[in-house]
Amino acid sequence: MAAAARTYKRYALYVTPDGAPWARVAQAWLEAELSDLPALPQPLSEITAAPRRYGLHGTIVPPFFPASPDTGLPALHAAVKHFCATHEPICTTGLRITQLGRFLALTPEKDSPALRLFASAALELCDPFRAPLSQADLQHHLAKGLSPAQEALLRRWGYPYVRDAFRFHITLTSRLPKRDLPAIRALLEARLAPLLPAQWSVDHLSLMGEDAEGRFHLIERFALGCQPA
Repeated sequence: MAAAARTYKRYALYVTPDGAPWARVAQAWLEAELSDLPALPQPLSEITAAPRRYGLHGTIVPPFFPASPDTGLPALHAAVKHFCATHEPICTTGLRITQLGRFLALTPEKDSPALRLFASAALELCDPFRAPLSQADLQHHLAKGLSPAQEALLRRWGYPYVRDAFRFHITLTSRLPKRDLPAIRALLEARLAPLLPAQWSVDHLSLMGEDAEGRFHLIERFALGCQPA
Protein backbone atom coordinates (compact mmCIF):
# COMPACT_ATOMS: atom_id res chain seq x y z
CA MET A 1 0.00 0.00 0.00
CA ALA A 2 1.58 3.24 -1.19
CA ALA A 3 0.57 5.46 1.74
CA ALA A 4 -0.52 2.98 4.38
CA ALA A 5 1.83 4.39 7.02
CA ARG A 6 -0.43 7.42 7.51
CA THR A 7 -3.41 7.48 9.82
CA TYR A 8 -6.68 8.29 8.07
CA LYS A 9 -10.01 9.39 9.45
CA ARG A 10 -12.05 8.62 6.31
CA TYR A 11 -11.72 6.55 3.16
CA ALA A 12 -13.14 6.91 -0.34
CA LEU A 13 -12.95 5.32 -3.78
CA TYR A 14 -12.15 7.75 -6.57
CA VAL A 15 -11.25 7.79 -10.21
CA THR A 16 -8.04 9.85 -10.31
CA PRO A 17 -7.13 10.79 -13.89
CA ASP A 18 -3.47 11.44 -14.55
CA GLY A 19 -1.03 11.49 -17.43
CA ALA A 20 -3.33 12.75 -20.18
CA PRO A 21 -2.83 16.39 -21.25
CA TRP A 22 -6.32 17.36 -20.14
CA ALA A 23 -5.76 15.81 -16.71
CA ARG A 24 -2.46 17.66 -16.26
CA VAL A 25 -4.12 20.97 -17.11
CA ALA A 26 -7.07 20.22 -14.84
CA GLN A 27 -4.73 19.32 -11.97
CA ALA A 28 -2.73 22.52 -12.50
CA TRP A 29 -6.03 24.43 -12.45
CA LEU A 30 -6.99 22.88 -9.11
CA GLU A 31 -3.57 23.62 -7.66
CA ALA A 32 -3.82 27.24 -8.91
CA GLU A 33 -0.62 26.74 -10.92
CA LEU A 34 -1.82 27.80 -14.39
CA SER A 35 -0.02 30.82 -15.82
CA ASP A 36 -1.05 33.48 -18.35
CA LEU A 37 -4.61 33.61 -17.09
CA PRO A 38 -6.88 36.56 -17.85
CA ALA A 39 -8.35 38.58 -15.02
CA LEU A 40 -10.73 36.46 -12.94
CA PRO A 41 -13.61 37.51 -10.68
CA GLN A 42 -11.64 36.12 -7.71
CA PRO A 43 -8.20 34.54 -7.21
CA LEU A 44 -7.84 31.09 -8.74
CA SER A 45 -6.69 29.77 -5.36
CA GLU A 46 -10.12 30.68 -3.99
CA ILE A 47 -12.03 29.42 -7.02
CA THR A 48 -10.52 25.95 -6.56
CA ALA A 49 -10.11 25.89 -2.76
CA ALA A 50 -12.83 23.32 -2.04
CA PRO A 51 -11.93 20.65 -4.63
CA ARG A 52 -8.18 21.10 -4.06
CA ARG A 53 -8.23 19.17 -0.79
CA TYR A 54 -9.60 16.13 -2.63
CA GLY A 55 -7.35 16.38 -5.68
CA LEU A 56 -8.48 15.84 -9.27
CA HIS A 57 -11.01 13.05 -8.98
CA GLY A 58 -14.40 11.64 -9.78
CA THR A 59 -16.18 10.06 -6.81
CA ILE A 60 -17.25 6.43 -7.06
CA VAL A 61 -17.74 5.81 -3.32
CA PRO A 62 -18.01 9.01 -1.26
CA PRO A 63 -15.87 9.49 1.86
CA PHE A 64 -16.90 7.41 4.86
CA PHE A 65 -15.69 6.90 8.40
CA PRO A 66 -14.41 3.35 8.97
CA ALA A 67 -16.41 0.97 11.11
CA SER A 68 -13.13 -0.25 12.62
CA PRO A 69 -10.57 2.59 12.70
CA ASP A 70 -7.71 0.48 14.00
CA THR A 71 -7.98 -2.64 11.86
CA GLY A 72 -10.19 -1.74 8.90
CA LEU A 73 -7.66 -0.65 6.25
CA PRO A 74 -6.03 -4.04 5.46
CA ALA A 75 -9.41 -5.70 4.95
CA LEU A 76 -10.76 -2.78 2.93
CA HIS A 77 -7.61 -2.74 0.80
CA ALA A 78 -7.94 -6.46 0.08
CA ALA A 79 -11.63 -6.13 -0.78
CA VAL A 80 -11.04 -3.24 -3.19
CA LYS A 81 -8.13 -5.07 -4.82
CA HIS A 82 -10.31 -8.13 -5.49
CA PHE A 83 -13.21 -5.98 -6.68
CA CYS A 84 -11.03 -4.21 -9.23
CA ALA A 85 -9.51 -7.46 -10.46
CA THR A 86 -12.99 -8.81 -11.24
CA HIS A 87 -14.40 -5.74 -13.02
CA GLU A 88 -13.52 -4.61 -16.53
CA PRO A 89 -12.85 -1.01 -17.61
CA ILE A 90 -15.92 1.02 -18.50
CA CYS A 91 -15.94 3.00 -21.74
CA THR A 92 -17.89 6.24 -21.72
CA THR A 93 -18.51 9.12 -24.06
CA GLY A 94 -16.22 12.11 -23.97
CA LEU A 95 -16.08 14.65 -21.18
CA ARG A 96 -17.53 18.15 -21.19
CA ILE A 97 -17.59 21.15 -18.87
CA THR A 98 -20.92 21.29 -17.06
CA GLN A 99 -22.51 23.62 -14.54
CA LEU A 100 -23.91 21.64 -11.61
CA GLY A 101 -25.77 24.05 -9.39
CA ARG A 102 -23.24 26.71 -8.44
CA PHE A 103 -20.05 24.86 -9.33
CA LEU A 104 -18.36 23.67 -12.53
CA ALA A 105 -17.32 20.11 -13.26
CA LEU A 106 -16.39 17.66 -15.98
CA THR A 107 -19.13 15.14 -16.77
CA PRO A 108 -19.58 12.45 -19.44
CA GLU A 109 -21.39 13.82 -22.48
CA LYS A 110 -24.04 11.12 -22.10
CA ASP A 111 -25.36 9.24 -19.10
CA SER A 112 -23.61 5.91 -18.49
CA PRO A 113 -25.80 3.19 -16.93
CA ALA A 114 -22.75 0.92 -16.81
CA LEU A 115 -20.83 3.45 -14.73
CA ARG A 116 -23.80 3.88 -12.39
CA LEU A 117 -24.02 0.10 -11.88
CA PHE A 118 -20.28 -0.04 -11.26
CA ALA A 119 -20.51 2.72 -8.65
CA SER A 120 -23.44 0.96 -6.95
CA ALA A 121 -21.46 -2.28 -6.77
CA ALA A 122 -18.48 -0.45 -5.27
CA LEU A 123 -20.79 1.23 -2.75
CA GLU A 124 -22.12 -2.16 -1.66
CA LEU A 125 -18.56 -3.46 -1.39
CA CYS A 126 -17.59 -0.67 1.02
CA ASP A 127 -20.76 -0.69 3.09
CA PRO A 128 -19.56 -3.32 5.63
CA PHE A 129 -16.49 -1.16 6.26
CA ARG A 130 -18.51 2.04 6.82
CA ALA A 131 -19.44 3.39 10.24
CA PRO A 132 -23.07 4.47 10.67
CA LEU A 133 -23.72 8.10 9.84
CA SER A 134 -23.46 10.31 12.92
CA GLN A 135 -26.45 12.38 13.99
CA ALA A 136 -24.49 15.55 13.23
CA ASP A 137 -23.68 14.39 9.68
CA LEU A 138 -27.27 13.28 9.17
CA GLN A 139 -28.60 16.70 10.17
CA HIS A 140 -25.97 18.41 8.01
CA HIS A 141 -27.26 16.63 4.92
CA LEU A 142 -30.93 16.96 5.84
CA ALA A 143 -30.50 20.72 6.15
CA LYS A 144 -29.83 20.84 2.39
CA GLY A 145 -33.49 20.09 1.65
CA LEU A 146 -33.27 16.58 0.20
CA SER A 147 -36.03 14.85 -1.68
CA PRO A 148 -37.67 11.83 0.00
CA ALA A 149 -35.69 9.51 -2.28
CA GLN A 150 -32.42 11.26 -1.46
CA GLU A 151 -33.17 11.13 2.25
CA ALA A 152 -33.79 7.40 1.99
CA LEU A 153 -30.43 6.95 0.26
CA LEU A 154 -28.75 9.05 2.93
CA ARG A 155 -30.15 6.95 5.75
CA ARG A 156 -29.31 3.65 4.05
CA TRP A 157 -25.95 4.42 2.44
CA GLY A 158 -24.65 7.47 4.31
CA TYR A 159 -24.86 9.80 1.30
CA PRO A 160 -27.82 11.12 -0.71
CA TYR A 161 -26.32 11.09 -4.22
CA VAL A 162 -25.63 7.41 -4.80
CA ARG A 163 -27.25 4.54 -6.72
CA ASP A 164 -30.10 5.99 -8.83
CA ALA A 165 -29.04 9.53 -7.80
CA PHE A 166 -25.39 8.96 -8.80
CA ARG A 167 -23.95 11.33 -11.37
CA PHE A 168 -20.28 10.99 -12.17
CA HIS A 169 -18.42 14.29 -12.19
CA ILE A 170 -14.94 15.68 -11.73
CA THR A 171 -15.24 18.88 -9.70
CA LEU A 172 -13.31 21.89 -10.99
CA THR A 173 -14.44 24.74 -8.71
CA SER A 174 -15.78 25.63 -5.33
CA ARG A 175 -19.38 26.83 -5.06
CA LEU A 176 -19.34 30.13 -6.93
CA PRO A 177 -21.42 33.31 -6.95
CA LYS A 178 -23.84 33.21 -9.87
CA ARG A 179 -22.32 36.37 -11.33
CA ASP A 180 -18.88 34.73 -11.55
CA LEU A 181 -19.91 31.50 -13.28
CA PRO A 182 -19.97 32.73 -16.91
CA ALA A 183 -16.45 34.20 -16.88
CA ILE A 184 -14.91 31.20 -15.14
CA ARG A 185 -16.69 28.76 -17.41
CA ALA A 186 -15.54 30.69 -20.48
CA LEU A 187 -11.94 30.39 -19.30
CA LEU A 188 -12.27 26.64 -18.77
CA GLU A 189 -13.91 26.25 -22.18
CA ALA A 190 -10.93 28.02 -23.73
CA ARG A 191 -8.10 26.35 -21.79
CA LEU A 192 -9.41 22.87 -20.95
CA ALA A 193 -12.25 21.93 -23.31
CA PRO A 194 -10.05 21.61 -26.44
CA LEU A 195 -8.00 18.92 -24.66
CA LEU A 196 -10.93 16.79 -23.50
CA PRO A 197 -11.16 13.30 -25.05
CA ALA A 198 -13.88 12.26 -27.49
CA GLN A 199 -14.08 8.95 -25.62
CA TRP A 200 -12.93 8.13 -22.14
CA SER A 201 -12.57 4.98 -20.05
CA VAL A 202 -12.75 4.40 -16.32
CA ASP A 203 -9.89 1.92 -16.06
CA HIS A 204 -8.96 2.06 -12.38
CA LEU A 205 -10.09 2.81 -8.85
CA SER A 206 -8.03 4.72 -6.31
CA LEU A 207 -8.38 3.93 -2.63
CA MET A 208 -7.98 7.28 -0.87
CA GLY A 209 -7.50 8.29 2.75
CA GLU A 210 -8.26 11.61 4.43
CA ASP A 211 -5.69 12.94 6.89
CA ALA A 212 -6.34 14.99 10.03
CA GLU A 213 -6.10 18.24 8.03
CA GLY A 214 -8.78 17.15 5.57
CA ARG A 215 -6.48 16.40 2.62
CA PHE A 216 -6.93 13.17 0.69
CA HIS A 217 -3.98 10.92 -0.17
CA LEU A 218 -3.62 8.01 -2.55
CA ILE A 219 -3.31 4.71 -0.71
CA GLU A 220 -3.27 2.57 -3.84
CA ARG A 221 -4.45 2.78 -7.44
CA PHE A 222 -5.91 -0.48 -8.75
CA ALA A 223 -6.25 -1.21 -12.47
CA LEU A 224 -9.59 -2.71 -13.44
CA GLY A 225 -9.49 -6.20 -14.86
CA CYS A 226 -5.95 -6.77 -13.62
CA GLN A 227 -5.83 -10.20 -12.02
CA PRO A 228 -3.42 -10.41 -9.07
CA ALA A 229 -0.30 -12.47 -9.62
